Amino acid sequence: MFSFTSIKNYLDDLQHQRTSCQEAVNHFLLRISEKSNLNAFLEVFEKEAIERARQLDDARSAGAPLGKLHGVVIGLKDVISYQNHTLSASSKMLAKYTAVYNATVVDRLLKEGAIIIGRQNCDEFAMGSSSEHSAYGAVLNDADHTRVPGGSSGGSAVAVQAGLCMVSLGSDTGGSVRQPADFCGVIGLKPSYGRISRYGLIAYASTFDQIGIFSSTVPDAALVLEVIAGEDQMDSTVSQAPVEAYSQLLAPAVKADKKYKLAYFRQALEHPSLDPEIKSAITGLIERLIAQGHTVTPIEFELLDYVVPTYYVLTTAEASTNLSRYDGVKFGHQTAAECSDLTEFYKRNRSEGFGKEVKKRIMLGTFVLSAFYFDAYFAKAQQIRRLLQEKSAEIFNNFDALISPNAPCVAFKLGEKQADATEMYLADIYTVFANLVGIPGISLPLFRNNDGIPFGIQLMSDQLKELSLLTLSDQLMQAEGKN
Repeated sequence: MFSFTSIKNYLDDLQHQRTSCQEAVNHFLLRISEKSNLNAFLEVFEKEAIERARQLDDARSAGAPLGKLHGVVIGLKDVISYQNHTLSASSKMLAKYTAVYNATVVDRLLKEGAIIIGRQNCDEFAMGSSSEHSAYGAVLNDADHTRVPGGSSGGSAVAVQAGLCMVSLGSDTGGSVRQPADFCGVIGLKPSYGRISRYGLIAYASTFDQIGIFSSTVPDAALVLEVIAGEDQMDSTVSQAPVEAYSQLLAPAVKADKKYKLAYFRQALEHPSLDPEIKSAITGLIERLIAQGHTVTPIEFELLDYVVPTYYVLTTAEASTNLSRYDGVKFGHQTAAECSDLTEFYKRNRSEGFGKEVKKRIMLGTFVLSAFYFDAYFAKAQQIRRLLQEKSAEIFNNFDALISPNAPCVAFKLGEKQADATEMYLADIYTVFANLVGIPGISLPLFRNNDGIPFGIQLMSDQLKELSLLTLSDQLMQAEGKN
């Protein structure tokens, strides 16, 4: 009977003929069918996944070299372009749109032998913190079906949590990988801005968006990052820095038991919104880290209460611009109603095609970019973003990493925060800092509360220091008995 623990073990089983790609695909197809009530997948590529698995098995039997992700079964958040497949961003606006090219990350996955098993549900246009804002229904948390999985990449997180695939790719604009990873008890990695090409990723906020990785182990996330990261002529914002051999440098024979200089924001752990159980768990972890020989220092962060307003002013402004292309002319939903003029045609297309949350953010973004409010909101938010970048540089001149909660609470009940947009937006208070300053962050599933609901911690490091972040994460997971 097939079981999956890690990519390394799976590849070893393939090479020693203890399993096959076809057996793996059939296993995950059955799991997806059994767990269909979670609504994690919008579409499953059953026939082509089976055929791809057969081709890979035949190639391996013929002695062909194995790619780094040979036969690894991966799901894609429905904002990542996969040629000749539907790409809807979980929105009625793009319900009939078929991708005409592959995202760079998809090309790189396929080149290394990955099997893409389906596209995964998310908040519409990646706007949300609960995966309740999909045009195709909410995603359920497999730990408790009455709770949200987090957002916006909820389907991708649940797919790994429930064992529906080996790895998922999501996107993280303000915590949309780390927060659902926290709520679902899996690994969630957001690399530095520019570490991974955004070519083929539907844009929400272009200076914030980054493709991220969900996995069961840190080494699995490291291997996938190694494959998909790196320069790309199709994306001018990608870093030209060489991609390190993350997976090899995490190997036990290479890895050293390094002692780290860590910091945490005092105001973050003392914030009134933080759940006491989360605070207690992180405080206990800090004490254990100190006992293991690491240095852990509290530092002041007076701007904590400004990060969420700054994030939402800037991201909604960028969303207002990015989503203006969806007007029903070249592509997007087109109304069936008769319209008297072009303006009414645009209004109907956008009113019918976009959901409530997307329309709210477009209107907010248009407002902060308007002539009378630009200086008061957008320009001021840019100034605060610069202050945060300076603060980040100062921190990582002195410390290896930051420790933080991912969210102020564990996964909340479905519908619990729908009536209060402010409360929903404040769920991002601990994750948006990394996106505002462009640094990498990772969610590690270390804890469960008294009701058995998973939660973890967030680690952040300096820009393009993913290797250091992954090494610390792997060391910490092992020390806590989680790897």
